[in-house]
Amino acid sequence: MSPAKPSTMDADLQQVFGYPVPELHEAAVSQDASPALTRALELRSFLALTEEQVTRVRDRVDADMSPDGDMGELSADKLRFDAQWLEAALDARDGYRAALGELLRTMPPPRQQARPVRMTQPTTTATLASAAPAPPRAGVARAPRP
Repeated sequence: MSPAKPSTMDADLQQVFGYPVPELHEAAVSQDASPALTRALELRSFLALTEEQVTRVRDRVDADMSPDGDMGELSADKLRFDAQWLEAALDARDGYRAALGELLRTMPPPRQQARPVRMTQPTTTATLASAAPAPPRAGVARAPRP
């Protein structure tokens, strides 16, 4: 998982986790990294690689179709192969974007994940009017039941 290659969902990751992608990668290598962060960054790295493939094929087709290009070098077979390659890369990109988007939508917020569970019951205090005497056991806490 490398943050070197950008992806189209880097802003979404930063919005959800609250840190830029390079810092998220640093956090992901720690022992207390959340599984959601690890999975999100793994999907992001697959997405970045796939987007790089889309860009390479697009640039190759652009170069082949350039008005300054040699018409003798133009090949229908090569363009058909590039179209198939591009279709496969776009399908993969769409799949990774959908999977990462779904993960980011369904995971609990990061701050909620780190919140400890409160195990004690809140207590309230009430003051009785001094006109009435208090019962003999008033204010005594009950012993916990086993």
